[in-house]
Amino acid sequence: MPAPGERVTDVTAHFSQTYAQARQKFLEASAQAGLDVQSHRHPLRGHDGEELAMDVARLGDPHAHSVLILSSACHGVEGYCGSGIQVGLLHDSDWMDTARRLGVAVVWIHALNPHGFSWWRRTTHENVDLNRNFVDFSQPLPRNVEYDAIAHAVVPDVWPPPAESEALLYAYASAHGERGLRAAISNGQHHHPQGLFYAGQAPTWSHLTLRQVLREHARQCAKLGWIDFHTGLGPCGVGEQIFAGRDDADELQRARRWWGPKVTSIFDDSSVSTQVRGTIGHAAYEEAPQAEVTAMALEYGTQAPDAVISALRADQWMQNHPDRASPQRDAIRQQLRDVFYVDTNDWKAKVFAQGREAAQQALMGLARLA
Repeated sequence: MPAPGERVTDVTAHFSQTYAQARQKFLEASAQAGLDVQSHRHPLRGHDGEELAMDVARLGDPHAHSVLILSSACHGVEGYCGSGIQVGLLHDSDWMDTARRLGVAVVWIHALNPHGFSWWRRTTHENVDLNRNFVDFSQPLPRNVEYDAIAHAVVPDVWPPPAESEALLYAYASAHGERGLRAAISNGQHHHPQGLFYAGQAPTWSHLTLRQVLREHARQCAKLGWIDFHTGLGPCGVGEQIFAGRDDADELQRARRWWGPKVTSIFDDSSVSTQVRGTIGHAAYEEAPQAEVTAMALEYGTQAPDAVISALRADQWMQNHPDRASPQRDAIRQQLRDVFYVDTNDWKAKVFAQGREAAQQALMGLARLA
């Protein structure tokens, strides 16, 4: 590790190969930056028996007018990217000095979903997609009838999938378009707990813990910015800036003032992502109602969409059949990590550069008086 105050020029050194390594780098970088870390320990252990936690570090005044949240691993295995960017910023003395000079407090939330991060899964230990889980569970949960119609083909009983399953998905895409098929699968569903993009029947551990973190760090500020790092959609190495707020024209306009006109939105179909319900951004409005919220999901491309969906289907099939032989399990597990983490120095350097620029722009946006 670098000495305190030393700036690391090879940003690829901040990325990791395991959750335990990523967590250690985050804890050490926080300590070298002089920041205390609050660790919210997960009830289960990691793939290698390690402790799991949602770790939180803060730079700046507890009562700061403006706060920027940088979060990783909402979708577990996607945390390899976000963690590298978070650690890199902790080591970036110029960026840290800018935050101090502008009076913007920064909150790093490392590993929203540490279980998925460690086990190379996109979901939580409850098999829930955390970014679909922030709904009002006191109300009747909506039915995704589109997913119902293809659920048995999306995650079949055997793998590789039989011809009839692929034929059904092909027919659905022919009738509704490729985007229609992606929407049916990925928008979220509450009634197939062994299916994809399962939104759950109750708040997950990560859901409840994130709300606690927001209550502790976001209730004193007037302005709240949030960048949540994701991977798996779009051209390889390109970060799409997806507006992550409410369907509100003024909020979208503010996001585009911060990050530029290329900010996309799920509400007008300009994003590669389809519309989804229950995203984590809902928690910001509920736990910090006094704040003006400006949020973005920075979504980095990895592999082709078909490869990503195929890996997710295989992973879920594997979870549904825990008795399958180890070689097949190992291959599926590696396949899943590969579609969410491009383990090359070129990709890591690209995603860090874009992440730093977005974080810098967020600091400037939060520092503006209007």
